[in-house]
Amino acid sequence: MDEIVTIREDERAQLLESIRTLQPLVADVLNHDDFRKVKDILIDGSASGQLKRNAFGLHPILLDLQTAIITASEIGLNRASILSVLLHEFVSLGTVSIDQVKREFGDDVANIIHGLLRVNEIYSKNPAIATENFRDLLLSFAEDMRVIFIIIADRVNLMRQIKELGTDADRRRVATEASLLYAPLAHKLGLYLIKSELEDLSLKYLEHDVYYMIKDKLSETKSSRDKYIADFIGPIEQKLLAAGLKFHIKGRTKSIHSIHQKMLKQKCKFEGIYDLFAIRIILDSELDKEKQDCWQVFSIVTDMYRPNPKRLRDWLSVPKSNGYESLHITVMGPEGKWVEIQIRTERMDEVAERGLAAHWRYKGVKDSGSKLEDWLKDIRQALENQSTTDNQLVDQFKVDLYSDEVFVFTPKGDLFKLPKGSTVLDFAFQIHTNVGCRCTGGKVNGKNVYIGTELQSGDQVEILTNQKQLPKRDWLNIAVTAKAKNKIRQSLNEQELKAASYAKEMLERKFKNKKIQPEESFMMKLIKQLGYKHVNEFYRAITDEVLDVNTVIERYVELQQREENPQSYNTEQRSADTYVQAPSDDRQQTSSDVLILDNNLKGVEYSLAKCCNPIYGDDVFGFVTVNRGIKVHRADCPNASRLREQLGYRVLKAQWAGKGGSQYAVTLHVVGHDDIGIVNNITSIINKEKNVLLRGISIQSFEDGLFSGNLTVMISEQKQLTQLVKKLQTVKGVKNVMR
Repeated sequence: MDEIVTIREDERAQLLESIRTLQPLVADVLNHDDFRKVKDILIDGSASGQLKRNAFGLHPILLDLQTAIITASEIGLNRASILSVLLHEFVSLGTVSIDQVKREFGDDVANIIHGLLRVNEIYSKNPAIATENFRDLLLSFAEDMRVIFIIIADRVNLMRQIKELGTDADRRRVATEASLLYAPLAHKLGLYLIKSELEDLSLKYLEHDVYYMIKDKLSETKSSRDKYIADFIGPIEQKLLAAGLKFHIKGRTKSIHSIHQKMLKQKCKFEGIYDLFAIRIILDSELDKEKQDCWQVFSIVTDMYRPNPKRLRDWLSVPKSNGYESLHITVMGPEGKWVEIQIRTERMDEVAERGLAAHWRYKGVKDSGSKLEDWLKDIRQALENQSTTDNQLVDQFKVDLYSDEVFVFTPKGDLFKLPKGSTVLDFAFQIHTNVGCRCTGGKVNGKNVYIGTELQSGDQVEILTNQKQLPKRDWLNIAVTAKAKNKIRQSLNEQELKAASYAKEMLERKFKNKKIQPEESFMMKLIKQLGYKHVNEFYRAITDEVLDVNTVIERYVELQQREENPQSYNTEQRSADTYVQAPSDDRQQTSSDVLILDNNLKGVEYSLAKCCNPIYGDDVFGFVTVNRGIKVHRADCPNASRLREQLGYRVLKAQWAGKGGSQYAVTLHVVGHDDIGIVNNITSIINKEKNVLLRGISIQSFEDGLFSGNLTVMISEQKQLTQLVKKLQTVKGVKNVMR
């Protein structure tokens, strides 16, 4: 109990420092009596002896004070939010009641505390977000936007504290949640600094070696990067000063997480990433002259450096839903390097750094809380669809939060905002569910188009419908938005239920006509033998006339007779439900490669995972799938950490034995300068290699003088592959070769 109550000396110093930091931040926000009342509650609550440290050994009062500082200084929330952070722990312990909070501090504070307690209650049941509790968690967030802000502040505070605290498993759990849920939330709310910090810290705890490799590389290249930035912005500063503009310029290195994502997306090493920083020009402009000044800077910069028209992003004319306003351009700087420039005002920059809450500090800007209503509405609609699994909900949630936006118009001129990549079908469901379900196509800018046509900002879209049209299963591959996918799934479920009911009724009528009383156990065996995993698939096949009812009855009678009189049937016949098709993969067997699974198992059927394409000699492990046998993955497979962490009980040790000899398909990603003859030089080296066959090649050139391509080769083992990669890297103009 002493550990629970006692504050250590180092914590006491931190506590006093936190109080000194918080007081000036909230002096203009809290009422005069709030300080005294909160102090009394903190003292009484601490004396109760009920306070407990969290899983990382952190003291709750100190943690809440630090969270309150983040809430006030980095997000800019008001009185109700700050008081809720400081008081919710004592309400949960019962040392102060919700009614007392209402009397002393008001309904607003009590409502936020209720939301925070609801979230804590869900976490106490099961802290993993990929569970049935995820739906409840989102509902709690959606009740009051300020609950979301506070939870994000609490999580970033925790992530800053736990570097050397708790177990590795606890740190990984917290980091995984931050990556999957809290960073996307921060992004949606425009908290870009916090979002980047959460992503970087998540990477630090989940992929320690990768994080520090990128961090060290950034440190090594800092001096040359700083010199380039100084040389680049010097001439721009002179032009802007001559134009009479008030401004300052910042050179910002991109976050470690974003660099890592670029490395994964471009399939290259750190040295292959060329846009490691962005230049930010921040103007001191009056509110009514903001856009005018930003476009003037745009004109000055593009007169000096050649812009890339494909990389223009105009969030001045139509801001993002999270309030983000800025003008992004990419220009060709010295040494032939593309440089991203962000043009914005002081007000826009504060909104970009601190999110929607920063809007409230400026007169003349409407309260932007309403901008979240559409997003919260989408969450509620997804939650209403009980057939949506939690994994699907997580996927939809992440996709919607991370997408950029396109703006399209109806024929009448009404403006709709959709995620980037949205199709005509998504737009139809955005208008109304009935319009989406009956959609047969559309007209984009007056031309007839397919429902899967991707929409671009500025398109004028008319939806074509037919009353006989119903959603089809392949629509799930066409739709992008969570709303459209949810409504399509609901309709498909309703169609399947109707079809199953009709087919079941027809089958029962046929059985009755033949005076047969079907038994459920025999029917289930028959459905399995016919190759259907689910009863609804079986009934749908009958409805679609893929399966004849008379054939079903004949097979049923045959199965029943076999079960009742087994001696009259040849016992050597194999039942369809015992047949397992041998797995196929990209190996071309020329001699015996042996894979030993789980230390001593040989000769077990396995197949090679397509996500990482392992070959003889690679460090590998086996993974027992649900219905596709054993899959073999490389130890450095992109999915390896997830499989080991979430499904470790299905992972098998594996190692190669034998002499090798099989050939395997391997894809190499090549990046280099787009010089004449470079492709011939690459293919020439491959053709000269013994027992290496070039199976496919695709090359794409870019405007910046680089090319990127994939080479698929058939190769025998990992050592041979390593030698081939080294030879390809010696080709003049080749910058990087990656498997």
